[in-house]
Amino acid sequence: MAIALLSLCIWVYLFSAHGSFWKSSPELSPAIPQEHPDVDIIVPARDEAATIGAVIGSLLAQDYRGKFRVTLVDDNSSDDTALLAGSAASLRVLRLSSKPDQWSGKLWALHQGMLATTAPLVLFTDADILHDPRHLSTLVAKLCGGRLGMVSEMVRLHCDSFAERALVPAFVYFFQMLYPFAKVNDPRARLAAAAGGTVLIRRDVVTQIGGLEAIHATLIDDVALAKAAKRVDAIFLGHSGLATSMRRYPRFADIWHMIARTAYTQLRFSKVLLGLTLIGLTLVWWVPAWELAFGRDISRAFGGGGCILAALSYQPTLRRYRRNPLWALALPLIAAFYMAATAGSALDYWRGSGAQWKSRSYEKGAD
Repeated sequence: MAIALLSLCIWVYLFSAHGSFWKSSPELSPAIPQEHPDVDIIVPARDEAATIGAVIGSLLAQDYRGKFRVTLVDDNSSDDTALLAGSAASLRVLRLSSKPDQWSGKLWALHQGMLATTAPLVLFTDADILHDPRHLSTLVAKLCGGRLGMVSEMVRLHCDSFAERALVPAFVYFFQMLYPFAKVNDPRARLAAAAGGTVLIRRDVVTQIGGLEAIHATLIDDVALAKAAKRVDAIFLGHSGLATSMRRYPRFADIWHMIARTAYTQLRFSKVLLGLTLIGLTLVWWVPAWELAFGRDISRAFGGGGCILAALSYQPTLRRYRRNPLWALALPLIAAFYMAATAGSALDYWRGSGAQWKSRSYEKGAD
């Protein structure tokens, strides 16, 4: 009964006092900025031939009244990424042949892009993100109108395959739970986070944090950048209705690898944090379901209360991805998948394989 009550109390806190994370807001609406500073758009890419042409095309088509230029940083691709990006007067292509061992690949590419550009505003965006023509103007309007140092968005993720429909909305939901956007956007709160697919930042903010060199070895670079930037200026994190990821995860195994790649890194390679995380997730997701199914009297009522709050909290995210509300009933199973992938991330690290991306193994420091 005590454990069931503790679980319910956790859900009461999450639902009522955890930054309203479950509301799946805010979302940037299309806007036109009052001022139009120059913008450099930097796109790091490694083996992105399948998406790069459409991505660069969407960036070159931005309806922005100020000057902007796109810089594609081809990070030693083994395919035709640079060739398929096309050519245009406002497109620059930088080709990298190597990186220092101590740098993560993405940050090294962004760093080289920063060195090659001079605009006061810099947009970091991934090589698999499609942009509505109004997107850049909307980002600049938020940054300049809100007197912010950085604006980041959780872009709309691909959600077509059965595996994506089952797990992608939950990924966004869990991210919101881990980093409540309202707390991230509160200058008085210490919490900071960003979503790396879209980050518009002032160049002077990057300079004040010591440049990207200050976070050069981090794999979860978006959160690291947000933490550094928030010590300098206010930041904003929201949802995007104007940018969409082209990255597909057709199989459950693809999503497993996406989670396992950095989950143990997020826990700072700590066995203690791993254990506490798994215990906490059990209290949040499995105790209510277990008590509702097998508990008695007051314990079942506590479990039912937790299940109801969990199901209600998932509805705004399900609506965002146009999924059936009944998917909320599968949350304990979905959470179990994410818990297993997190444990799998730790096992990979202990076995020596570590975090890998695009044929690079970062825990080993190998290229």
